[in-house]
Amino acid sequence: MSAPDTRELLRRLDGAYGAMHWWPADSVFEVVVGAVLTQNTRWENVERALANLREADHLDPERILSLPEPELAALIRPSGYFNVKARRLVSLVRFIQRSGGLEMLMHWDTPRLRTALLGVHGIGPETADDILLYAFGRPVFVVDAYTRRLFARLGWFPERAAYEELRLHVEGEVGADAGALNQLHALIVEHGKRHCRSRPMCTGCTLAEICAFGR
Repeated sequence: MSAPDTRELLRRLDGAYGAMHWWPADSVFEVVVGAVLTQNTRWENVERALANLREADHLDPERILSLPEPELAALIRPSGYFNVKARRLVSLVRFIQRSGGLEMLMHWDTPRLRTALLGVHGIGPETADDILLYAFGRPVFVVDAYTRRLFARLGWFPERAAYEELRLHVEGEVGADAGALNQLHALIVEHGKRHCRSRPMCTGCTLAEICAFGR
């Protein structure tokens, strides 16, 4: 394994793709909902599910909780695993409401908020960190399948490395900079779609010089 250099990775990807302006949403609550809907599916499917909620005028905490779960599941059907996600979404919205709403949660420190999110049914580390980074602007790094694949091909970490090991390493190198961590994660996703696919497209890859797999 070669020594990881996350800042060099950020520099190269930023030079190749520029500012990503991710996560696309009109409100903090929409980010929270999207974080649940994006579990095990493509973003295009999430957008369709969010559009259904928006068109039905149910992209709102109170309105989501007012819906019977089968009706909520029908609205978010495009996101896949819709019955499971409906239960998870209801659990998350109930947690938010019991905690005084998103405005109140904004005042919680990051460790407390992360621990609380991880205690909600169906919210694992990746979803919790999506919410922390993109909804609350906290300096945490989201480790997803694109990250694991890229770091393994760079020769930095085994693909099955522990989530916390990868997250803490990146946060340690990049620092407590939510903007940089946001940009890095978005860049890794973009690079994963363009080049570092399950079947890699190494031609023209901006990381070729530092990639063990590419060499």
